[in-house]
Amino acid sequence: MPRNIAVLVTAASLMLLSAAPLRAETPLQSSALVSSSVEAALPLADKVVVRKGERKLYLMNNGAPLRAFKIALGLRPEGHKQFEGDFRTPEGAYRLTRRNPNSEYFLSIQVDYPNEQDVKRARKQGLRPGGAIMIHGQPNTPKKSRDYYANVDWTEGCIAVSNSDMVEIWLMTPPDTPIEILP
Repeated sequence: MPRNIAVLVTAASLMLLSAAPLRAETPLQSSALVSSSVEAALPLADKVVVRKGERKLYLMNNGAPLRAFKIALGLRPEGHKQFEGDFRTPEGAYRLTRRNPNSEYFLSIQVDYPNEQDVKRARKQGLRPGGAIMIHGQPNTPKKSRDYYANVDWTEGCIAVSNSDMVEIWLMTPPDTPIEILP
């Protein structure tokens, strides 16, 4: 992670840690706050698991959950994403690739959807598979109430979390982390 982004995210995480309680369903251990570097104190996930039916994202390490977060999905969350504009969140095995600290949402990490099978399936139907599937925080310019974003599926197919949860996910997932999205 470039130094300026690391400093920004570390500063943001320190502000969030001191200003408001974490929203993660599994709290940070106090030992994570003892280190002079928040980034160094947080454990790294070796996999992300999303359970769409539970509306949960899990950061995993060696098969054990490190953290669990409440998520919002696409407007039509049931089933695998078939084509661009279907408002579904994909299902399957992917990887977390590009990170964007300047997205329209508070931080975003791209899921490498579509894979080869997704492209073939969409083309067979004469459609485009879509893309730009991300894990991200809340909109930088909200158009709805905070309650709306916290309680309904509202994305176009992405996986959304609270901003404080997004800081933890950003810091705890190294580049190219596998992500499994389950029904």
